[in-house]
Amino acid sequence: MQAAQLMKYDKHFKLVVHDIPKPVPHDHEVLVQVKVAAVNPLEHLIGTGSVKLIQNYPMPLTMGNELAGIVTAVGSQVQQFQVGDAIYSRLPLTKIGAFAEYVAIDENAVALKPKNLDFAHSAAVALTGLTAYQGFTEELAAQPGQSVMIPGGSGSFGQLAIPIAKALGLNVMVSGNARGQANAAAMGVSQYFNYKKENYWEALAPVDYVIDTIGKRELAHELSVLKPGGRLLSLRIGPNRRFAQQHQLSAFKTLLFSMAGASFDRQAKKAGVQYHFIFVRSDGAQLAKITRIVEQANITPAIDPTEFTLEQVNEALALVATGHPQGKVLIKF
Repeated sequence: MQAAQLMKYDKHFKLVVHDIPKPVPHDHEVLVQVKVAAVNPLEHLIGTGSVKLIQNYPMPLTMGNELAGIVTAVGSQVQQFQVGDAIYSRLPLTKIGAFAEYVAIDENAVALKPKNLDFAHSAAVALTGLTAYQGFTEELAAQPGQSVMIPGGSGSFGQLAIPIAKALGLNVMVSGNARGQANAAAMGVSQYFNYKKENYWEALAPVDYVIDTIGKRELAHELSVLKPGGRLLSLRIGPNRRFAQQHQLSAFKTLLFSMAGASFDRQAKKAGVQYHFIFVRSDGAQLAKITRIVEQANITPAIDPTEFTLEQVNEALALVATGHPQGKVLIKF
């Protein structure tokens, strides 16, 4: 079978398409014929070696973290799935490989795809949906009736984060472009700030939580709108001591992350709040809950209209890194 592989960490990495053996599923794995794989900024973090302190891979590495496909074989101990099931998955961090014709996945990382979505749109849900769900329920421990602000929430993250937050009983505020306002309103946001016309930090009442999708340049504004004791969860800025301790990393890595995140923690402490960073993991049970939310709210995530094949994987990566995709970038098999 064909697979797109990383040969070494490199700032300007390119993937190479190789013929490799078709995997054989272990006892608790399902073999999936990949229909669509999604391309994420995470691929660039992995390829450049930016996250090797969190997860270091042996080379060559078949890349890709997110897919939708059909189960073609099951391991001897698999109980949740059978041949022919249409599934989707955020692959386990220790065993990625969505950029391939077939992949063996632990059944606990898999869920039946939403009935209202085709394979392409399903492939665009798993990683983003799990990021939002784990962010709200674990990192923020958000409770019904509390409030969350998502700067930059009119993009692909917000398309899933907003309905998931609403399903958990949260009040949601978002900033974004004019194009995203109607869609956000339809999903039930309490307030929408057009960033070209107004600054949310000048008009927003203090909130319980902020989810950062923008990065360091927005940190001061995000901290300023939090209630005392609130939490800021970043998808972009970087890990800190809390992250290292939560993931039980080595003393050396904990020291490194403590130093790297010291300025973020210092700014958060000065504001009387907590700084958190998330690196989403696979979880089939949580994905099944997301499936129900997607079906009940009839969510259709945006996907970029450009179609890529596996041979064009580097072009797809470039669009994610340097272009302005109109949604999740996909590789179709």
